This record gives sequence, C-alpha cells and structure tokens, in this order.
Amino acid sequence: MSIGKVRIIGGAWRGRSIKVADVLGLRPTADRTRETLFNCLGQRVDDLTCLDMFAGTGALGFEALSRGAKLVHMIEQSPKAHQSIKENYQSLSQDGALGHLDLMRGDAIHQLANLPDNSVDITFIDPPFAQEDLYLKALVQAIRINKKAGSSAIYIEHPKNVVIEQLLKEIPKNADLWEIRRTIRSGMAIGSLLAPKAL
Repeated sequence: MSIGKVRIIGGAWRGRSIKVADVLGLRPTADRTRETLFNCLGQRVDDLTCLDMFAGTGALGFEALSRGAKLVHMIEQSPKAHQSIKENYQSLSQDGALGHLDLMRGDAIHQLANLPDNSVDITFIDPPFAQEDLYLKALVQAIRINKKAGSSAIYIEHPKNVVIEQLLKEIPKNADLWEIRRTIRSGMAIGSLLAPKAL
C-alpha cells in the first residue's frame, strides 16, 4: 500500500514517520515547506481547530496535532489514502493521543457543508493539481468556515498557473477580509498563506 514515508517535523511526534499510500496524484507537502509554514504559524497551534481539506497523506493535519491542535478535521476521498491516514493515526497514538482526529471520507467540498461558519482556526488546502476548479470552491468554503481572528490562517498549495489573488476577487462574500501574508516556493508548487487583514 505504501511507496514511502513522510517525516513529522516538530512537536510531540517530531521525527516520527507516516506511511504514504500508493495513490495516483498523491503529493505530500515537502518537509521544508511544512517547516516554513509552521514557523510562520508560530511553531505551535495549541488548542486550535484545524482542517486538512484534501488530506492525502495527512501530513499537514498530523503536523498540527503534533504541535498542539485540539481538533483536526481531515477529509480524503481515496479509500486507500483514507485507510492509510487511519492506520498512521493509530500508530502515532500508541505513544499517547494528543488532540482529536475527525477523519471523514468523501468529496471535500460536499463534506464541508457539515461544518458551521467560523468554526475552524487554520485550514490547509492542497487538492490534486490537475483539478484546478477545486481551488475556487475550496477557498469559498474555507473563507466561510474560518474564524476571522488573529490566530486564523488559510494555507493553499497550488501550481504556478493558479493565482490566489484572482480567486479572491471572484468570491463575493468576506474574501476582502483576507490577504496573502507569505508565499512559500517549493519546486513546481507554491504555498500561499492567507491571514485576516488587520482592522
């Protein structure tokens, strides 16, 4: 089922590895990118609620749990990848469970309808690069469910041809409350970290 492993960078599970399921298009966020991202988020995400929207390996969600998140929602459509996330969490939890994992299987956009407005602190968006239409749909949902507080953030990993500033202009409600605070480049991928604008 697995083709490799991904290492957790920081927190209680630092140095632990998670298995990567053999799923076409699965693209784990690079170690250096995750390290930079969580440096930007302040290393710890204590007592926050996070969402890993297209979880894949679950690397971003597991990183958040390792660093103190109280709840992480993960959504993954692939049965293989979903099962792999489940097994990885069971393995990691043997050393002591941290925050709670709410693992859902299915279409991320559809599943998000079950999450209420302003219920998430940090959202990670990393859909398959080939499905460009998912970026706008995912961002609309993230802006709806994310809190607009100082600790809130939306992280989007995307190819160069997806322009986040343009997507924000296409969203009619609350998109003007967000701005790109940091851009993280890693090979063909770009990570855009959005935060609420200062009032």
